[in-house]
Amino acid sequence: MRKYETIYILQPDLSEDEIKVIADKVQDVIASYKGDFHRLEDWGIRKMSYPIRKSVRGRYLYLRYDGGRELIAELERRLRLDEKVLRYQSVNITDLPEKPLAEKKAPVVELEAAEGTEAPTTPVETANE
Repeated sequence: MRKYETIYILQPDLSEDEIKVIADKVQDVIASYKGDFHRLEDWGIRKMSYPIRKSVRGRYLYLRYDGGRELIAELERRLRLDEKVLRYQSVNITDLPEKPLAEKKAPVVELEAAEGTEAPTTPVETANE
């Protein structure tokens, strides 16, 4: 099974019950295709970069799950057919590195003085001193 993340944007004026119904439908699709549901996060209502269907705001939901190709195809089909879903994007995260790049340390590079010059042994004075 592959690991996936899906972020989908819902219309901002939906009630909590309508959001729950959509989230339950998504979880039912994952369960029916024998996928493993890990997490669903509601990121709240945010301003979008550009209007989608005359909406400048949308409710963002993040979904993390494991499944096969049939699962992702069916999930995207159902999201596409639901008019309350403005946009969605699914990403395969199986091959991502374990640590984010920001946490990895950069290699230390020793700078050598050019030939014919010596590296200064005392601090260089600045104009303010």
